[in-house]
Amino acid sequence: MLSTFQPVSWQRMSDAVEKVRGRLLRAASALKTAGVPYAVVGGNAVAAWVSRVDEAAVRNTRDVDLLLRRGDLPAATTALESAGFRHRRVASLGRAGVLDVFLDHAGAKVADAVHIVFAGEKTRPDQPHANADVEQAEDAGEFRLVTLEALVAMKLSAFRDKDRVHLRDLISVGLVDATWLDRLPQDLQARLAEILASPEE
Repeated sequence: MLSTFQPVSWQRMSDAVEKVRGRLLRAASALKTAGVPYAVVGGNAVAAWVSRVDEAAVRNTRDVDLLLRRGDLPAATTALESAGFRHRRVASLGRAGVLDVFLDHAGAKVADAVHIVFAGEKTRPDQPHANADVEQAEDAGEFRLVTLEALVAMKLSAFRDKDRVHLRDLISVGLVDATWLDRLPQDLQARLAEILASPEE
């Protein structure tokens, strides 16, 4: 059965992007105020880096991924709940154990939430390397942004379909190229070489 479609609307498209931006900035502000170290990772981090070179190449994403130390989760929960978010732990296919998320409201979708990625841990058991630490970040003005080097390593370690797409976005604007191969562990070198050999897939 086909869903009932809403009319095509530039406003709806713009609103969708703005909601993600608002969610990210609200979460970042709450964590900064509480003194909880964090970094923006995932698709929004890729978009932020790509925008520094070519804003037309930015790919929108619906969720917000934040890197936290596991020991800071209680303080982060207090800070984010004070900003109106609701903490939930949900089963996550492809991830180790459960996923900690922060919803905008009780009826919000998990896919639209703030997702917590734990620093220094593997998000999935099959990842060859642990995630970056929150110190591998820089001040991007309105939020703390994971460094490009740490972001690339995390994407290569995860190496899901969307990670490969994000890596190709970074390659397409010249942020990553073959000179990066010598900067990576051997197993990640092979993965980057694979992407560089097929940049248009």
